[in-house]
Amino acid sequence: MPGASQRSDNGALIALGLAIAGLVLGLPLGVPGLICGPIAYFMGKAAINRIDASAGALSGRGMATAAWIFGIVATAVGAVISLVWLVLLLIQISGSPPQ
Repeated sequence: MPGASQRSDNGALIALGLAIAGLVLGLPLGVPGLICGPIAYFMGKAAINRIDASAGALSGRGMATAAWIFGIVATAVGAVISLVWLVLLLIQISGSPPQ
């Protein structure tokens, strides 16, 4: 019976958790998305390669693909939010313009 002995790839689950954490924490803070996003991206790609090479012994390709995509999104969101925080910080430091 095909699929009876399949087990899910643990790397895919960890990558998905990191991607979701990077996205959730990256929205208000920025930097966690920049840290967790690339890690989730590479872990997701590695999990996809392991699943494809396992000849059906491993499952979880959808989870690994979601981690890969969320890793890209978390990185992009983290970069944009970090840039916004940096601009706000620089505006605050510069103070009001002289009159």
